[in-house]
Amino acid sequence: MTARTLGTGLLGSAEPLADQHDLAIVDLDGVVYVGADPVPGAAPALAAAHSRGMRLCYLTNNASRPAAEVTAHLAALGLPVEEGQVLTSAQVAATYLARTKPAGTGVLVVGGAGLREALREVGLVPVTGSQAEARGEAQAGAQPGTRGEVQVEAQAVVQGFHPDLSWRDLARGTHAVRRGLPWVATNLDRTVPTPDGPAPGNGTLVDVIATAAGRRPDAVTGKPQPEPFLEAARRGGSNNPLVIGDRLDTDLEGARAAGMAGLLVFTGVSAAGEVLDCPEHRRPHYLGRDLGALGVAHPEVTCVPGPGDGDGCTARCRAAEVRADAAGLAVIASGADPLDLLRAACVAAWSWADAHPAGGGAGTGSPGSTAGRNRYAAVLSTLQRMDPGLVRER
Repeated sequence: MTARTLGTGLLGSAEPLADQHDLAIVDLDGVVYVGADPVPGAAPALAAAHSRGMRLCYLTNNASRPAAEVTAHLAALGLPVEEGQVLTSAQVAATYLARTKPAGTGVLVVGGAGLREALREVGLVPVTGSQAEARGEAQAGAQPGTRGEVQVEAQAVVQGFHPDLSWRDLARGTHAVRRGLPWVATNLDRTVPTPDGPAPGNGTLVDVIATAAGRRPDAVTGKPQPEPFLEAARRGGSNNPLVIGDRLDTDLEGARAAGMAGLLVFTGVSAAGEVLDCPEHRRPHYLGRDLGALGVAHPEVTCVPGPGDGDGCTARCRAAEVRADAAGLAVIASGADPLDLLRAACVAAWSWADAHPAGGGAGTGSPGSTAGRNRYAAVLSTLQRMDPGLVRER
């Protein structure tokens, strides 16, 4: 499929999203599981969507595990998954390198087994150890599934997240990058979700090498780049995919970049304050508490402008009503469903920001700043009373 324009605001759907879209491109961390724990309701929700005819592709920026291991993990959690339905950022990075390097090229791995396996799949040789050791891992032809060692020098560096990455790994990567080797990062996620809250992600570890080496990666291949989403759609034979994620800066920005509809769920990183302050290129098309949002219709949000150019607008979603003007957002009616209130608030905030790009609206500040807290305080405090899970940042 090719990128297309879907508008800058929220969309409504009179039918369940699982009936409207032929493929779900599902993020994992924060959507299907958090750490080792499954997200409640994720497995039955995806099974129900699959039973309605929706195909599935699990797309993750986490490069730590091989796709086969991720597939086995998802199956153990009771999720509908088959071989070939998992696409990792490690595989995307390896495919990128294979387009620029001949088969048999050594690639220094700053990461884990997911990267090493992905490199072998495309005919490249993972290199571990120091430059002096120059040890490449290759499949031993006599024993399928076992690994031998070949003497090969790295001609590129690839970096992806792994929880056991050590100082020595980062030092070896730094030395190779300083020597001028091409450097590919699987993604720049600042954090990864854990049961105890956000923890350093690959982007934070990339910053370590960038600081020590004095330069940034030559290429970043994972989300929010459009290529992983387009590859997922190609693999799934999709004409109308839906991206599902918990992060505005990777999942939803990537959906926009790829011209795909995006559903934001509130089981992971992003929370209501961040969505209200969301710049245009990261805005979701749909909001849902969790993956159960696939099985329901999504209400339309209307936005009525004020009588004058500077008089703001009033957004309504069923019984919820929010007004935006220069002072911020005002809750006219909270309605019965906190998601409806958030939908109305998003449309009001985004409409005001689009009409006043220099006026301190969405995307110009942070919900954690004084300006952000003041502007969205009425909505966030009401949401806190109605559904704290939408407001809590993880």
